[in-house]
Amino acid sequence: MLGKFVKVRVTAPMYSYNRRFGFRYELNYGIVENVRTSRNSVQCAYIMGITHPVRNFDGRVIAVVRRQGGRGIVWVVAPKSTRYIIHDIKAAIDFAEGKNNCTIECYYESSCGAVVFREDGRERRFLLIRNKRSAHWGFPKGHIEPGESNEQTAKREVLEETGIEIDILPDFVRRSEYTIQGRIEKSVMIFLAKTQMTEIHRQEEEIEECGWFTYSDAMQTLNYDNDKRILSQARDYFMQHANV
Repeated sequence: MLGKFVKVRVTAPMYSYNRRFGFRYELNYGIVENVRTSRNSVQCAYIMGITHPVRNFDGRVIAVVRRQGGRGIVWVVAPKSTRYIIHDIKAAIDFAEGKNNCTIECYYESSCGAVVFREDGRERRFLLIRNKRSAHWGFPKGHIEPGESNEQTAKREVLEETGIEIDILPDFVRRSEYTIQGRIEKSVMIFLAKTQMTEIHRQEEEIEECGWFTYSDAMQTLNYDNDKRILSQARDYFMQHANV
């Protein structure tokens, strides 16, 4: 149901009090109309992106919250114009679900990474990785953690995955957007970063392979057109900034 549009009939408006569990609703909460579970029971949802009590709401399903211990699932619905990632959702539903052991599957994912390069004589070499969950080569990247800036996420992920410390260059950031398995919309912010380090320490739990590549070899190794486009734009950046 991720990404689907549904209508919610609000049964517990924002600010109302749940006497059974002893909390006040910080979000509107209600029943998704015309949808029933496999046991023919009603499907409920929290509504994000609305800051006042409402009676009805039409929006997109942006998360599925699975309560462990056989306690069922609840959806999170939001306006089409909004974009919330997992830690936004966790914080928003904590008032009601914080004591429950839940897993959350999100419609939107956001990551940050970097085109990392080093000087090797007259050539630049670029750092590429192949994740264990994928057969494809790409740039080091990962999910944003709560409280991090995009740049902090990129630095942390490169260090965690490869052991390489980087300096992010100004005035270059690109966005790569794609859909995973036709279900999850992913947005990745890619920076351009320089390093003096040469030795790679692969994160063995996550990374299958990694290495330094010349520009031409990197273009042949990268699997996705989005990544090739960003690497080509990085080369254009070098041509415009001779002192990099």
